[in-house]
Formats: sequence, C-alpha cells, structure tokens
Amino acid sequence: MKYAFIQSHRHQLPVRHLCALLNVHPSGFYAWRRQPQSTRRCEDKRLSGLIKQFWLESGAVYGYRKIHRDLHEIGECCGPNRVHRLMRDAGIRAQVGYRKPRHKAGKAHDVTPNVLQRQFNPAAPNERWATDITHIRTHEGWLYLAVVIDLFSRRVIGWSMQSRITSDLVLDALLMSVWRRKPVSKVLVHSDQGSQYTSYDWSAFLRANGLEGSMSRRGNCHDNAVAESFFQLLKRERVKRKIYPTRQDARADIFDYIEMFYNVRRRHGSNSLLSPVDYEQHHEKQLESV
Repeated sequence: MKYAFIQSHRHQLPVRHLCALLNVHPSGFYAWRRQPQSTRRCEDKRLSGLIKQFWLESGAVYGYRKIHRDLHEIGECCGPNRVHRLMRDAGIRAQVGYRKPRHKAGKAHDVTPNVLQRQFNPAAPNERWATDITHIRTHEGWLYLAVVIDLFSRRVIGWSMQSRITSDLVLDALLMSVWRRKPVSKVLVHSDQGSQYTSYDWSAFLRANGLEGSMSRRGNCHDNAVAESFFQLLKRERVKRKIYPTRQDARADIFDYIEMFYNVRRRHGSNSLLSPVDYEQHHEKQLESV
C-alpha cells in the first residue's frame, strides 16, 4: 500500500521525499514498479476506470454506494468495500452536505390544516405532492424556482423559474404537475405558509382541479422536509459549484439538473437506490404482474 501511495502521488512530490515520509527506501519502490502487476491489481485498475466514469457521469457527486449499484447493474462483481477503497485511493469523494441550524417552531396558525403530518411515504404516485420555493443567485439578480414533488418517488413533476416571486410562479409549477400527471383522484398538495400559497388564486386552483391543500406549521421547515431536502441537493450538487452570469444560464443548468439528471438518473436512498423515474416504472411493473 505504501508503494501504491507513492506511485499515485509521484507527480506531486519527488519520490525520495515520499519514500522518506513513509520510511521506505527508493530502491524498494523502483523494484516494486518493475514487478509484473498481479491479476488483482490489473482488475483494480480496470474497476477504477469504471468508477471514475460513473462518478463523472453523476456530476462528481455519487458516493461508493451508488457507484457500487451502477457497477452491479452492468454485471460487475465487486463488493461495496472494494469500491470504497478504490475511490479513496483515487481521491474520488462524494459531495457531502452539512446541517444548518434551524429556528424553533412557532405556534401553529389556522391557515390550512397540516393534513400531511409528515407522512412522506405514500403507497402510490399522485397521492401526496409537496411544493416549495427557493432562490438562485445570478449576476443579473435572483432567479426564483418553484417545484412540485411527488412524495411517492421524490420525482419533480412540476417546476417554474421566474425573476419575481409571485403567485404565478407557484401556479405555473402546479399547472405543469396537473398537466403531466392528470390525477384521477384527489391529491394532497403540501406547502408552507408563504404568501404565494395563502393567496386566493392558489386556493381557487386547488378547488378547480380537485386538489386538497395542506400547510406546514409556521416556522417549521421539517413539516416540508422532502422539498427542503431537494433544494439542498440541487444547491450542493449543482448551484454552488457554478457561477451564473445570467438568469438564462441558471435556467438552462437547473433544467438540466432536474430533467436530465435528478429525475431520470440520480439514485435516491428512499427509492431503493433507483432514480425517481425508474422507481415509478418498477412500481407499475409490480402492479401489472399482480
């Protein structure tokens, strides 16, 4: 392992310095390099190439568990511990978030009852949706993003991006959700108590489309934890790694993240490490086989 470490870092520091640091002789390192590679080392090298490929395709955010699942799906037989070791040796790391301090919840306000009650795992699609708003910094100013998420699969089924935070922002996201999903029975739509969600237009749209409203308690972000979690992922895995000169640049990149990566490719822990789209398709196949 010492010689392998020297080999992987010899372009950054002189070999003799690395050998002195690890208390080995340079002649031993060069003798090790001249030896033919074992089958195990050749296999590790091949797997490392696949691991880096999957890591880059994920936008450099996947950890060893998700990459192990990717390898398993293409027929590679290796354990998660081996994937973890090879990623560590190659300096490949997952994007890890951090917890922010939260304010204590205030008293509940009588706006719309919290019907959801943190029941974030419905048995089927189109039973419970969650919606929220966040803001993205650009050199032109803020870009506001509203999303609607199906809690069954964590799929973003509706979204809207505008330069102003108005009721139209959230209504456009909900309209896209209704148009895409065409629910045949009443859906519970959960939000916070922001002014966009307490507006007359929002309530009227819910009634006109057979939707039922639900709201978090004031100041309690955990009541809408799934939407909050999505925004944390979006900002950690994409937004905070970019600089957006214009709002249009941000729109294009966020569209790419939602529709080309998150919904169709990003493995989700609550979906048995399937993407939201794959999880819904798996659910449909199970229903057809019954």
